[in-house]
Amino acid sequence: MVSEKNIIIVCGHYGSGKTNFSINLALREREKYEKVLLIDMDIVNPYFRSSDYADVLDKKGIDIISPIYAGSTLDIPALSPRIDAAIGGGYQKVIIDAGGDDAGATALGRFSERIERAGYDMLYVANMYRPLVGTPEKGAEVLREIEAASRLKATGIVNNSHLGEYTGADTVRLSSDYIRELSELVGLPVVCTAVKRDIADECGPSVSGLYPIDIHVIPPWKE
Repeated sequence: MVSEKNIIIVCGHYGSGKTNFSINLALREREKYEKVLLIDMDIVNPYFRSSDYADVLDKKGIDIISPIYAGSTLDIPALSPRIDAAIGGGYQKVIIDAGGDDAGATALGRFSERIERAGYDMLYVANMYRPLVGTPEKGAEVLREIEAASRLKATGIVNNSHLGEYTGADTVRLSSDYIRELSELVGLPVVCTAVKRDIADECGPSVSGLYPIDIHVIPPWKE
């Protein structure tokens, strides 16, 4: 289990894979709970929003709250007024897909007090292969910026180190030292290691906390 808390926030650097992880997490939680909500709070990046995959979630009975203009030709940063009522409002699990970096996480700050009262875990999705977080020190810096912007504290790390379609078992194994150092720098546990389902068996016992995921988020230039 990734978290027992009512609210699970998924944050991270742009391109870390947090949106794909959020979708997988919501689908996994729906296997255990009847009332699951995914809040798409990414009002910065128009290309990788969890609300773009609402059909996948809807088929499994997962509710979703999207930015007001998501799915339209407008790119205006506006959050739905439904978010405030939904936090701590009857859902057994609420997954929040926060925007990337501190700019995207700023929107969380509006709801920080309500989130703290309801109880939460905030998972930092780390991908060592992203150029601006290529060292544990840089990864830690981004996390601290996200915490400051959101006025919330991270509680765990998700190792989601990948190279897209070129990801293999070695890609994942090579990230273990980076993630361990990042964990030590920020004083947070590694909650799990997210890996593509088709290579999970190849990763072997050397990769702890395997969390098999499916790839739902496809870059527009790959479609």
